[in-house]
Amino acid sequence: MKKIKEFIISFINGFCMSLADSVPGVSGGTVAFILGFYDKFITSLDDLFRGNLKQKKESFRYLLKIGVGWICGLILAVLFLSSLFDKHIYEMSSLFIGFIILAIPIVIRDEKDSLRGKYHNIIFAILGASLVILITYLNRVTGNAFNIDNFNIGTVIYVFLAAMTAISAMILPGISGSTLLLIFGIYIPIITKVKAFLTFDFSVVPILFVFGLGIIFGVIFFTKLLRKCLEKKRSATLYAILGMMIASIYSIVMGPTTLDIPRQFLTFDTFSIMWFIIGGIIILGLEGLKNLLNNK
Repeated sequence: MKKIKEFIISFINGFCMSLADSVPGVSGGTVAFILGFYDKFITSLDDLFRGNLKQKKESFRYLLKIGVGWICGLILAVLFLSSLFDKHIYEMSSLFIGFIILAIPIVIRDEKDSLRGKYHNIIFAILGASLVILITYLNRVTGNAFNIDNFNIGTVIYVFLAAMTAISAMILPGISGSTLLLIFGIYIPIITKVKAFLTFDFSVVPILFVFGLGIIFGVIFFTKLLRKCLEKKRSATLYAILGMMIASIYSIVMGPTTLDIPRQFLTFDTFSIMWFIIGGIIILGLEGLKNLLNNK
């Protein structure tokens, strides 16, 4: 029974992370932080590559359960939700703003011991927010599609580096890896290739293999740094994360401008209070589900 409960929790965690990672402006790391498994997730990723044999086995089992949920969420996002975000981007943007705004107080409450009385670290919140705003701005300036169909050494290097950078952002709460892929100009091409692979078009395997290698190397290099920051400079790291989460609201507001056919950014006229409330209800529901499953 305990193993079944652990699998359900991990599956839900991975599923929710994947849905967030699939949307420009939203980070799967934010979901991991909100649902309270961020530290364990980062530690497991690091142990998988650098731990002893026992740690590797434990991390593999845990990440496999997360991965099953993540893959299911990715398939749902690619096959069904992509058109929803295109057609109802303002409703979805309103929903995720409600999601973030309700999540911030939960994070502050859960990490109050690391945040209280260490207000000099607010400078890291400002730096974190500035980074997200800069990335969002660069996306508007440079977010044009890159042709990955021309499979040569230049394309391989470019896709590898883009994937390596994007996975680093997906791990960080507040920075959207999808937004970075848009900046590099390969978000739509990669989503298209994944959709083709899911319909058994195996001609896309080489470029997806390169993309996957970039993700693996990004995880190896980045998780060690982030784990050390959380262990030794937790307060400063948490302030930076909160800054990134707050600034991600700006990224979501600008999200409609990053669509394949760009639309106007979210305004008060296009903002949906109903979907904003739904987003808040979802985060409260996830928080309640986390407490229910962890207390059983």
